[in-house]
Amino acid sequence: MGEKAGTISRVIGPVVEIETQVSLRILDMVEVGTQRLVGEVVRLKDSRAYVQVYEDTTSLKAGDPVFSEGAPLSVELGPGLIGTIFDGIQRPLSVIREKEGSFIRRGLRVPALDPEKRWQFVPCVRQGSTVEAGAVIGEVKETKFLTHRVMVPPSISGEVVRVAPEGMYTVTEPVAVVRGSEGDQDIFLSQRWPVRKPRPYRRRFPVSSPLITGQRVIDTLFPIAKGGCVAVPGGFGTGKTVIEHQLAKWSDADVVVFVGCGERGNEMADVLHTFPQLTDPRTGGPLMERTIVIANTSNMPVAAREASIYTGITLAEYYRDMGLDVALMADSTSRWAEALRELSGRLEEMPLEEGFPAYLPARLAEFYERAGMVETLAGSSGSISVIASVSPPGGDFSEPVTTHTRRFVRGVWVLDRDLSYARHFPAISWTESYSEYVDEVRGWWEKNVDPDWLSMRYEMMDLLQREQKLQQVVKLVGPDVLPQSQRLVLDICEVFKNAFLQQSAFDPMDACTSARKQALMLRAMLALYREAERLVQQGTAVSDIKRLEVFAEVVRMRERYGENDLERLAALPERIRKECATLES
Repeated sequence: MGEKAGTISRVIGPVVEIETQVSLRILDMVEVGTQRLVGEVVRLKDSRAYVQVYEDTTSLKAGDPVFSEGAPLSVELGPGLIGTIFDGIQRPLSVIREKEGSFIRRGLRVPALDPEKRWQFVPCVRQGSTVEAGAVIGEVKETKFLTHRVMVPPSISGEVVRVAPEGMYTVTEPVAVVRGSEGDQDIFLSQRWPVRKPRPYRRRFPVSSPLITGQRVIDTLFPIAKGGCVAVPGGFGTGKTVIEHQLAKWSDADVVVFVGCGERGNEMADVLHTFPQLTDPRTGGPLMERTIVIANTSNMPVAAREASIYTGITLAEYYRDMGLDVALMADSTSRWAEALRELSGRLEEMPLEEGFPAYLPARLAEFYERAGMVETLAGSSGSISVIASVSPPGGDFSEPVTTHTRRFVRGVWVLDRDLSYARHFPAISWTESYSEYVDEVRGWWEKNVDPDWLSMRYEMMDLLQREQKLQQVVKLVGPDVLPQSQRLVLDICEVFKNAFLQQSAFDPMDACTSARKQALMLRAMLALYREAERLVQQGTAVSDIKRLEVFAEVVRMRERYGENDLERLAALPERIRKECATLES
């Protein structure tokens, strides 16, 4: 339960000042008050310590005891994480509801992993073998489609002097004993790890393969690599949460960690309501069988937002160490930054721009650098891809959180308010967004999907940029004065925006698009433009081209060609050429 570390001398909102009686360290976990509220030491000054408390501090008073755990804030890692909904300090909400009802009692301590549930353990090592830190000693079938690898903790290595036979075990029963430099140490199905300390790995790889999200505007125009970081800035109502929901549902990651960091309760309620009902398109099983949800809403204690971010990235690193590809959705990092600002103010620190603390860039960098493609201690490769939404007040992208986030990510999907108001979703701006992963993922696309992927992408991006310049002229003089070649660019881009960039989350055929279908759609679009441009140069009117039957076919192809009709879609460019040849003759 921890020894007594001191008493409360002052309560300043979520920050508690204590008079210490024992030696404390920065980031030590403590329990505050008679209800033992979870907190973390954030400052030491003489005989006083300042603690940020992750629960409501109402009714705490001077003189209440404070207890030290003697260790940093840590999470429990093991089988049973997948499919569970936690709060910011890793308390399973479903267990709390069964025991306490609809409200979380302050100071409530619930094991993150069920200590009574038994798992089928299959050993992978023999007695007498030598294991290094991070080595896999056994496997557990965590879900129907995911095998959980039981690993030696990173601080332990040596000779296996005992390994449990195949059978059913709880997370509190030792399944192996390793004799190392510090003597015999038990290995359990679970292990603990401090959330602020990155889990070790052998080396970091350059990213090379894309995280296929099923969203055409992302995969084709602004891709993210497995192991990459992307920010999604956008004002209120532009669809940040919707995009992250879509990526959690359809991305080809092995495990998804969804962190709701200070978002409104109705948005998290939508996640908790819809995700258990969804089917994973990759496996056919429930989507929750590869998802971990950390629910931390805006009406929960402010300090818990920081805990939820670090808890999420630590759980992601654990599954990365098993050799899996993990996607972490953080919604939103702006709420975390606001929590840092409030805590900094309570600690009376010198503020910088807009009241944010001077260490804001360092905290953001620490978080994003824990993403990446790595070689694990066991020798396999795993990745963490981070998609983090940013909520700039009033849509002002020059504010500090957005500005500093751009420094540490290599992709930005800017959400456009005009597109969202026009009901064009995903509302990702094709003029302001960018991705620096295009060259890294080019090889994968050209090898596995289409050898002309990069050239087709550049051609369509060039058309969109030309259309953007022409729109400025159209606003002044109207489209009728433009030559036929420029009117064709406007019409083709309009088709591209409606038939390719726009996507309906409610249409089963259109909600997710495979990489091959995206390439075929792009090829058909460009075939239509090239043939139409040739006809226009010969004097054909754009209005005549738009009356072709195949033109309407291209406009509606996203809802007429499913994943089982890709051969017909592949034949569409030839139909375009034939109909254009007929018009020409």
